[in-house]
Amino acid sequence: MIIGVVGKANVGKSTFFKAATLAEVEIGNYPFVTIKANSGVGYVKVKCVDQEFGVQCDPRKGYCKNGIRFVPVELIDVAGLVPGAHEGKGMGNQFLDDIRQADVLIHVIDGSGGTNEKGETIEIGSYDPAEDIKFLETEIDMWYLSIVKKNWVKFVRQVIQEKREIQKALATQLSGLKITEELVDQGIKEIGLDKHKPDKWSDDDLFRLVIFLRRKTKPMIIACNKIDIGVGKENYKKLRADFPDYLIVPCSAESELALKEAAKQGLIEYMPGDKDFKILHEDKLSDKQRKALEFIKENVLANSIHGTGVQDVLNNAVFNLLGYIAIFPGGVNKLADQDGNILPDCFLLPPNSTALDFAYKIHSDIGDGFVKAIDAKTKQAVGKEHKLKNRDVLEIKSTK
Repeated sequence: MIIGVVGKANVGKSTFFKAATLAEVEIGNYPFVTIKANSGVGYVKVKCVDQEFGVQCDPRKGYCKNGIRFVPVELIDVAGLVPGAHEGKGMGNQFLDDIRQADVLIHVIDGSGGTNEKGETIEIGSYDPAEDIKFLETEIDMWYLSIVKKNWVKFVRQVIQEKREIQKALATQLSGLKITEELVDQGIKEIGLDKHKPDKWSDDDLFRLVIFLRRKTKPMIIACNKIDIGVGKENYKKLRADFPDYLIVPCSAESELALKEAAKQGLIEYMPGDKDFKILHEDKLSDKQRKALEFIKENVLANSIHGTGVQDVLNNAVFNLLGYIAIFPGGVNKLADQDGNILPDCFLLPPNSTALDFAYKIHSDIGDGFVKAIDAKTKQAVGKEHKLKNRDVLEIKSTK
């Protein structure tokens, strides 16, 4: 699974990415700081299962703190987008190529209204961030449409002549966007198109199909950044009212980055996503650091249900939009691996995953030799078609 961090230039996109990953990326107050996509590792939070078994886990990847498991996920920070990107404007072509691999998108916007449509810094509150929500999805939709419409007449004629199914042919053409035959078929049915007469589909029909496919393959969460600046809070409330169908989370990426850097230096105790922090070494703080921490506590964390919002955005992207579940491998009588690490792994799987899917996630050989699975919590044996639930602990019995 790959999470794409997207948005126009100069809205704090790279700051959000660094706050989520602590990766070393260039951050600047001017357009197109990010030229090539950066990649890094962020973490989603899952309530660990170790306490239910009376043990202390020992993760191989990620970490566990106070009963909360931080599971690694891959993030990419792509070049800033401007209106007309699908026509090649700005870094458009590179941006759109970079997001092909993403399963879900985090759209970072400047909630303070201090960045115009070109990614230029302007007076706080003088730009309506609602325009950013509208334009980015339109750009991606138009990009999808350009791929579908390329040589469309010739493509359809050939499909009809060869008596191929349009859903299968389209899925092959769009496989680079992670579009499957089943998904195309679902879209055709939902929109009410005649799959036997694709030559009769209008431009509007194609566009509606494209929007359906884009929403399924590139679901998007809005990170309303710079919530602590100027009219940020007021703009967030207005956006929630104007876009009730969108998942919009208020955040301050700069605050999250400052807290993580302070925690990394041992100055404070802070867990990502928490609504407070504890100063450990007051005497080691400079006046500038002390004032910054006070500002974050009073203007960002106070009365917030999201903390700085960055962790909440990540968790919502993975567990809400994608619907993924966290599954732990572990035996009924043995929770440790061959090296003695207790509950060392936690896998993220798509919704409706089965015990067999989990076996293949661990290793293809284990999947090939699947015999049965055992639920370590209930001690019940389950078959390969058994649907998994979030935080299941499963032991796989295999001939390999």
